[in-house]
Amino acid sequence: MDREIPPAQPPPEQPPHVLLWRWRRNPLRRRTDLAQAWIAVGLFLAVLAATPAAMFLVGDTAYRHYQETARHQAAARHHIPAVLVHDAPRHPEPGSDEAKRALYPATVRFTDPQGHTRTAKTDVEPALTAGSTVRVWVNTEGKITNPPLTTEQVRNHTMGYAVLAAMTAPILGTAAYCYAHRRLERHNLAQWDAAWAQTAPRWSTSH
Repeated sequence: MDREIPPAQPPPEQPPHVLLWRWRRNPLRRRTDLAQAWIAVGLFLAVLAATPAAMFLVGDTAYRHYQETARHQAAARHHIPAVLVHDAPRHPEPGSDEAKRALYPATVRFTDPQGHTRTAKTDVEPALTAGSTVRVWVNTEGKITNPPLTTEQVRNHTMGYAVLAAMTAPILGTAAYCYAHRRLERHNLAQWDAAWAQTAPRWSTSH
């Protein structure tokens, strides 16, 4: 006769997970455990306070820098006409979306703000013929350069540095915690070695 299959039993209860064990009094807790807990709390609060402050300070500094750079560029750079010396290359797919965005290097001739005639290369739309007029940005030395920074570019640069500062604060906090944890672990190991050096002779003494 087959034995009756006993009813399924619930799995044995697992011991409850001890939360915040470093804060609870117990005979195994070391002073370094409590110190590590306080360090973690202190660094967490420091990161919470430092992150917005770092974002503001770094963002404000970056904004002032790029605003001043944009003003200087606007005053020192000139948007002037230039004439193509040779035909610009043709795009292999005329009329396509890629052709509308493509630019090709071409030689142009222009008169700089000091009245000197110069030739230089700049990027132009494809298929322009010789003698076509384009506009270029030149600096005080009469060299072709990029246009001044726009308001959107200033804002993007500022946001980039602010986000970088926001990411740096938690990284520094984590690095500080890891350093403190490593130092405390070394301290624990040194104490363990010292205690074992006192206890080992009693264990190894022959009777």
